[in-house]
Amino acid sequence: GSFAALGSITEEQYDQTFNTNVKGLLFTVQKALPLMSEGGSIILNASIVSMKGVPGFSVYSATKAAVRSFARGWTVDLKDRKIRVNAISPGPIRTPGADGLTHTEQERHAYYEQMAAMVPLGRVGEPDEIAKAAVFLASEDSSFVAGIELFVDGGSAQV
Repeated sequence: GSFAALGSITEEQYDQTFNTNVKGLLFTVQKALPLMSEGGSIILNASIVSMKGVPGFSVYSATKAAVRSFARGWTVDLKDRKIRVNAISPGPIRTPGADGLTHTEQERHAYYEQMAAMVPLGRVGEPDEIAKAAVFLASEDSSFVAGIELFVDGGSAQV
């Protein structure tokens, strides 16, 4: 989504962000449900920004709070099919999307240093750390885990 301060958010930005992150998710999961086996796992992509105030991220943050709410609601909706629904909430992760928030290599380095300074573990995460969390939630190792938000953020959302 696009990021903007409260006074400059446009209706187009709002619609695009909510259409992608909320409406798109809802109807994608809805279409996938007939294909899912009993006892399956749905893993939603939320974000720690749904819990933390970040300048310019209010609309994006609201969409990720909706995703978290879907995990709770759908867990109850799908209990008869024993489908587990969980959300992963990444913190600062080194990704092409995060790289796109900067314009030069120097800005990128400074951005990641600034993010790392706010993480209790002192670094930003890597995409494979998110993938490992998803593998856990998809596996039988998490067979009694449902409706949770798993923070993969080096402790950022908790302290």
